[in-house]
Amino acid sequence: MPTSLLYHGFRIQGYRVERTDYSGGQITFVISQARCDLRCPRCGTAKVERRGEVVRTFQLLPVGRKSVFAVLGIARVRCEKCAVTRQVKVKFADEGRRRARSFERYVLELLNYMTMQAVARHLQIGWDTVKEIQKRYLQKHFHRPRLSQLRKIAIDEICVGKGRFLTTVLDLERGAVVFVGEGRKAATLKPFWKRLKASHAHVEAVAIDMSRAYTMAVRENLPAAVLVYDHFHIIKLYNQKLSDLRRELHREATTKLAKNVLKGTRWLLLKNPENLKAEKSEPLKLNEALALNESLFIAYYMKEHLRQVWQQPNKTAARQLLQEWLRVAHNSGIGMLQQISKTFAAFREGILAWYDHRISTGPLEGTNNKIKTLQRQAYGFRDMQFFILKIKAIHLATYELVG
Repeated sequence: MPTSLLYHGFRIQGYRVERTDYSGGQITFVISQARCDLRCPRCGTAKVERRGEVVRTFQLLPVGRKSVFAVLGIARVRCEKCAVTRQVKVKFADEGRRRARSFERYVLELLNYMTMQAVARHLQIGWDTVKEIQKRYLQKHFHRPRLSQLRKIAIDEICVGKGRFLTTVLDLERGAVVFVGEGRKAATLKPFWKRLKASHAHVEAVAIDMSRAYTMAVRENLPAAVLVYDHFHIIKLYNQKLSDLRRELHREATTKLAKNVLKGTRWLLLKNPENLKAEKSEPLKLNEALALNESLFIAYYMKEHLRQVWQQPNKTAARQLLQEWLRVAHNSGIGMLQQISKTFAAFREGILAWYDHRISTGPLEGTNNKIKTLQRQAYGFRDMQFFILKIKAIHLATYELVG
């Protein structure tokens, strides 16, 4: 019966139970391996001579709240063919490990629903042991993601601490992070370009923000790929300039009334018209601020005009609209609009490339939010290698995003 339990309950085959001990709130199986099952760990031959044994203890799957262990005398054998003496392989555990493979799989399953600390408490082991098991699994499966099937990718950066940035590359078709580098310079992507070239992948399009460093890096390493400048970042840049204009007008306002009207309108300016809440009088407050200053009025509605670039029936119509927008912005006499129109004119083809490949860094922004959640729940990661491995596997994480 105990030997059958060993197989059906713990998936251990090829061993027999000598005795079972119950002490200290634990269950311990003393097991052994038959002489006829001994094999050379190098060549696999059965022509071996037993030369003693080494006793080791392995942790198995728990039974309820009770920890279960297996004590095994691992035979040392002399191989006639190899002419060496070695320990035979343990069938149910990896070499050098004190825990059965089934136990490690159980830990990985629990990590989908519980925090690392909770898993450690539940299994009565150290949290560092849980981390070691997960890190080894992530290292094996996600250390070097395959790049040969990449067709459309997104590149962006994320801040993970004071002055610390990571550059991430996302496969837009699978939603998986295929590269994470420390820093946000063009040089950060060098290991990725090297592996991408070796993989012979045919990348068709790349979505990035308007970073000149990323632009130059992509054009240098993927000259045939289409650069698509993300519309989210374009509107984000415009909103930043709009906020700067509001602050400048607030500083220049001469009357207290003008200052009071402009104060507190920052978030209203950043909102799209359809998102303004009438019950909070947001449209009324915004109209008062816009009516007070002509340049703010023009800049705000120029943003709405700019958003129409990505809502045209085809690329030709979008090009005409963008060209008209650039002309009006340049002739507006408003410094902020004139400055940003020069920037958009320089990136014109990348902006319009969205009609050739309708991709963006939006999925990567969502991944970045998951990374921030992961970081908060783990109170930060001191082991950067482990953190990067977690990011590469984040597309498989459950919505709880436990640490």
